Amino acid sequence: MAGRGKLIAVIGDEDTCTGFLLGGIGELNKNRKPNFLVVEKDTSITEIEETFKSFLVRSDIGIILINQFIAEMIRHAIDAHMESIPAVLEIPSKEHPYDASKDSILRRAKGMFSAEDFR
Repeated sequence: MAGRGKLIAVIGDEDTCTGFLLGGIGELNKNRKPNFLVVEKDTSITEIEETFKSFLVRSDIGIILINQFIAEMIRHAIDAHMESIPAVLEIPSKEHPYDASKDSILRRAKGMFSAEDFR
């Protein structure tokens, strides 16, 4: 990774992953592991959680994008991640709109500031 930036990883439905792959984010690491997981109806929660945790420990990943409806399936694992890198960003999908009240990172950020901080 000398001289290169970090990768974006994606855990999402087929449309989301396809869009990001067409945008050029697809990579394989030295162990031939991809930086994305296409979640289908038969993908187990265990597989989603294991992939998420494997992305957290990869030194070549700086951002993990995850469809919010998928993040809900592994909310405990996302809430347990306290490091700033890789950043975990919840994104909408075509079928499921974004709901800010469910986003753990946004809730955590709001908790850091009080109304007095914005006066």
